[in-house]
Parts: sequence; C-alpha cells; structure tokens
Amino acid sequence: MAIRDRLKRRFEELFAIADIRIDGDRPWDIHIHDDRFYARCFSNIGLGLGESYVDGWWDCERLDDMFVRAGRAKLQRHIRPSDAANVLLAKFAHRLPRTDASHFGRDHYEFGTEFYRRLFGERMLYSSGYWQDVDTLDQAQERKLDLIARKLGFAPGMRVLDIGCGWGGTLRYFAETYGITGVGVTLSEDQHREGQRACADLPIEIRRLDYADLDDKFDRIYSIEMIGHLQPKQYQGFMRKVASSLNPEGMFLLQSMGCDRSDIKTDPWIKTYIYPGSQLPTAARLAKASEDHLIHEDWHCLSQDCERTFAAWRSNLALASDELSDRLDPRIFRVWGYFLNACIGGFRSRINQMWQIVYSSPGDDSLDSFVARIPR
Repeated sequence: MAIRDRLKRRFEELFAIADIRIDGDRPWDIHIHDDRFYARCFSNIGLGLGESYVDGWWDCERLDDMFVRAGRAKLQRHIRPSDAANVLLAKFAHRLPRTDASHFGRDHYEFGTEFYRRLFGERMLYSSGYWQDVDTLDQAQERKLDLIARKLGFAPGMRVLDIGCGWGGTLRYFAETYGITGVGVTLSEDQHREGQRACADLPIEIRRLDYADLDDKFDRIYSIEMIGHLQPKQYQGFMRKVASSLNPEGMFLLQSMGCDRSDIKTDPWIKTYIYPGSQLPTAARLAKASEDHLIHEDWHCLSQDCERTFAAWRSNLALASDELSDRLDPRIFRVWGYFLNACIGGFRSRINQMWQIVYSSPGDDSLDSFVARIPR
C-alpha cells in the first residue's frame, strides 16, 4: 500500500503541472478504475499509460483535451532523475500484465475493409483531408486529391507512382478524374488485394512491393503519409530513390505528419501499437535528406486540416464501435480512440504538424512558370 501511495502521489504531482487531476470533475481529468494503474505507468513511462487505457484501467471524458494540456505542459521534461526509483519500485513490487503489442502493431492495416471504410470514408483514405470550403470528410478528401493533382500538374497519359498507396482509392480517383496511368506500391496484404480490386478496370497496377525495389520511371510521384514509417537514417535513401525514379521534368509531392524538434521521439505507445519502428520527420531532416537529390519548390502547412480530419475519424469510430463491436476485438476501438485523441491533442498543442512539400527534378529549368503558380 505504501508503494502504491508513493507512486500515486508522484503521478498526481506530474499531472498537476498540466492541471490534470485524478478523479476530478472536469472533462480532461483522469478517472482511475484499477489501483495498479500507477505501477503500470511508472513501470514503462509512456507505454504504460496507453496500455492501461486500452485495458480499461482508466478513462477520461475528453481525452483530446487531456493530451492538449499534457502536451503544452511538456510533461516529459518534468521527469526527474529520482523518478528512476519509482520505475524500479513499480517493476519489482508488482507483477503487471502487458497488452500483446504484436497483434495491434502488425495488423494495423489488416482489420478488414469494412472497418476502414467506416472509419476513413468511402475512398478509405488514411491521410489528412483539405477542408477549404467543404463540410464533410469525403468532400475534404476529394479537395485534398484535387489540390495534389493541381500542384503536380496532372495531365492525361502521365505515368504516376503512389508510394504507400493504401487501398487504391487515391490512384483510382486520379485515373478517373485526370486520366493518368500509374503504379501503387504497398507492403500490406489486405491493401494490395483491395487496391487490385478497386483499380481492376483502370490503367492502374497495384504491387505488393517495397518502394526501394522499384525499377521504373515516372512523370510524377507522390507519397502521402508513408515516410513516418521510416527511420531518419532512411530518409536520404528514400529521396535518392524518388529522384532516380523521376523522368526529366518530373515532380514529387510528399505529404507527411511532422514535428518541429529533432530531439522529440515518437510516443512509445504509438511506436509499439500503431506504427512499429516509426519516427516523425522534422523540417530540418527532410531538407537535409533531399539535398543533392531533389529541388524543394513549395512547403504548405495543413495542420488545422489534419486536426479536423482526425476529429472526423473519431466520430466515425464511435459509430463503427456500435456496429462492429460484435465482430472485432473491442480493444481495437480503444486502441484507435486513444491514438486519434492523442493525435488531435498533438496538433492542437502544436507538437505535431502536417505538411505538403513539392519537389522537382534537379537540373530542370522548364518548371519556373508552373512552380510560381503552385495552388493553395
């Protein structure tokens, strides 16, 4: 009991910095359902908080507001050297369960197309929309696709590569609307199968392939929120591969979540259960990686659009949990709820950003008039 009380007091001290109370009456306060919560959090700081939420050990009425307050207070900077003793106490004083990380991390894209369609919308686009002058998620996604097409200057017959093509909805839209041909690559078995089905009647090829193994040339390349799966040491190789895959006068668009400090690490829970081995890029790292390979032409911040997109997914998740809970592990919905709210909090507290970046092939001098008119 004494150990638990010590851990509880320290946890309360930390979260008081962000004005978050334990069992308080405000929407962003945390309500504890299992006293082992404190030991679990200190046994693996960062990971234990998310794991205990998924297992139902605590709840919060407005999880996004809690994450905003924790993010703005930068609670990780308030961990003291003396907290190492609390970690040891937590590990040795309690035998604590661990959620099976391999299932959720490995199967992040493999829960079935019905789940993702209900969550992400009709085209199943797992990326931020563009909410200028629109009201619905599907409209925002279409606006995003049109924005990309205009930035890259799509024209009928262009050969286009989608690195990390998801379930094929993006390439299908571009082929139907702009007359392009193309190739999409993904490592997911479910995405590959659904993408082939979705694009079967179009001049689109979906390959289950690592982008590094491509041996083709393209007029345009884009990659939407895939680079976050890579480690920073892989960025330069990624940019080199993109450059070598572009035809002369080619262009590349990268859309990615990011953060503004290179010393910020991916939240350990997200790195374990959502994007195994991931690291959000920074502007500095992307700029350095593209040196000698591509020319940076435009940088567009879509952070507010991304926060709104995650909020729309959160609303869809609530509906899907009512309709699909008898067919899927109920923890899936708590995993996704925790993830979506953490991301909303990250954008609202300005820890995370969303970027669209346009590059051109080195040595090409024919793009001046187009690049000067890159649309918003």
